[in-house]
Amino acid sequence: MSRYRPPRTAGTPLITPEGEARLRAELHELWNVRRPQVTQAVSEAAALGDRSENAEYIYGKKMLREIDSRVRFLRKRLENLKVVRERPADPNKVYFGAWVTLEDEDGETARYRIVGPDELDLKQNLISIDSPLARALVGKSLDAEVRVSTPTGIKTWYLVEIDYPKDS
Repeated sequence: MSRYRPPRTAGTPLITPEGEARLRAELHELWNVRRPQVTQAVSEAAALGDRSENAEYIYGKKMLREIDSRVRFLRKRLENLKVVRERPADPNKVYFGAWVTLEDEDGETARYRIVGPDELDLKQNLISIDSPLARALVGKSLDAEVRVSTPTGIKTWYLVEIDYPKDS
């Protein structure tokens, strides 16, 4: 059995200013805070002697590899991302960065923001522009019917509100 994993698709290279700030803060935290701490711990563990059976040393080296891998990913990703700061020319249609309120056939409403794949967070109602729902919403106007195929069948929503953040 091979360990090969195909490369992950990067997704749409768009990000909101808030998302960029979060990624930059994570990069700063990893590079300027966590990595020096782990490096110090590894050097202290290495000073204890035999490294082959030193769990602190082995674990520290593993943590350094993980931190370095994430730092490389973040630097490369931030280089390729386009920050979308401006509001669209037609704010009555759904585009990247929009907060949308949807109503289903039962009258229940849900509010989502369409963001880049690096910002995806369902707990904060942030959905990726690459998701089926977001792709169905982009370009739609108020009162539009949106149909999306889900694992449980076709789901229908009605677009009841479109809002763009004021600071965009």
